[in-house]
Amino acid sequence: MNTKRRHLRESSTRIALRSLATGIAVILQLGLAGCGANYPELSKIRGQMATEQLDVAEPVANSVGMILVPIPAGEFQMGTAVSAGDGKKKVQQPPGAEAEQPQHKVRITKTFLMSICEVTQGQYEAVMNESPWKEQPLTREGKHIAATYISWEQAQAFCKALSELENATYRLPTEAEWEQACRAGTTTAFSFGDDGKQLGEYAWFDENAYKAGGQYAHAVGQKLPNAWSLYDMHGNTWEWCSDFHGSYGEQTKKAKGDVLVDPIGPEKGSQHVWRGGGFSENGVNLRSASRNSYGRVDYRPEFMAGFRVVKEVT
Repeated sequence: MNTKRRHLRESSTRIALRSLATGIAVILQLGLAGCGANYPELSKIRGQMATEQLDVAEPVANSVGMILVPIPAGEFQMGTAVSAGDGKKKVQQPPGAEAEQPQHKVRITKTFLMSICEVTQGQYEAVMNESPWKEQPLTREGKHIAATYISWEQAQAFCKALSELENATYRLPTEAEWEQACRAGTTTAFSFGDDGKQLGEYAWFDENAYKAGGQYAHAVGQKLPNAWSLYDMHGNTWEWCSDFHGSYGEQTKKAKGDVLVDPIGPEKGSQHVWRGGGFSENGVNLRSASRNSYGRVDYRPEFMAGFRVVKEVT
């Protein structure tokens, strides 16, 4: 009987220890994903910046705690190439790829600064004195969590207010600037390569966020950055660009095969572009060239609507 009781006590102890370990793991995960996470430090960012960035400018920090890094001027291939295949069978294209074609060469002529992270709740509140995400579904609160429920108009108003506060020109990136910054010199599906299995190291998306119980935007800067020290370019929140959504075909037709120089999109439209994918998206919608979720131009869930800013270099 004593032996049986001892085994029962040992079994209960093991169960209790496993429960404690699980609880600690959950607490740590929530802490990293929420208000306990820290914003990256300026010294760390400078230390990991690429040579081509340091050759043109230093990283800067502003009065609301943003860090911005230089994005060098240059050329890149924008969009998704049409795969030729072997002529025997139709090549499978990523969902929504037709909106990313034809692939075309773009030249960005001026270096600009881009915030290393999406605008956080703390930064947004400091500038606008409002909290659009409060009491909304699929959110958590914390000063380092990416701001969501932000309309394009609100993002524009934030840039205007921040410009006045800083006596500088802040704005949304153009779609071309955003993709150039996301790619950081790469030509692969993602800024880190073509292997989607690595996505969890760089992004919050459906597999490690929404389907895992983290149904909210997470604290910024907790995943690995791209080669230009930009965090969360894949996943977490969709990010507004300044352009109206338009056909690449129309833009390239006007260029008559030449390089598109500092494109700003069509003059008018019904929707503005957003990029990067969000925490409930499938990984295929987080590619560097992705313009929307599965090609749905009108799909604009507010709970994933965020942004990051550009500061013009004078």
